Amino acid sequence: MADGGDGFDGCIEVVQRTRGYRRWPEEVKARIVAESFQPGARVADVARRHDLAAHQLSDWRRQAREGRLVLPADAMAGVASDALLTFVPVSVEPEDVGLSADAGRTVGVITIEIGNDLVLRVPGDVPVERAAAVARALRGSA
Repeated sequence: MADGGDGFDGCIEVVQRTRGYRRWPEEVKARIVAESFQPGARVADVARRHDLAAHQLSDWRRQAREGRLVLPADAMAGVASDALLTFVPVSVEPEDVGLSADAGRTVGVITIEIGNDLVLRVPGDVPVERAAAVARALRGSA
């Protein structure tokens, strides 16, 4: 360089990344997951706020839905009831209820139990979207 130096005139800041393998206490995980279930919350935003990867938070949310991560009841106030929906076993048993639109095929009946006192029996040839809509409507009125 013309000035005889190395040409560098400034400073360098070294920023150490905080991501990596960390151990999170179960109660901290539970609070973060509960925050992510709040109405309007986005997984990516909550993860960024707590300096963790979005996929890690998604994994914790899955653990909560599977019952492997227990969320505190007070942290769940205001959480939409469908935020923690879980799948339940369903069986379709053949029952001779008549013929379907396909002339030679008999249809089964899907029985959906909603709560302790409401049972919905849906013929097996009803579109799943329609059966789900009816179940949601009945669950809301139960």
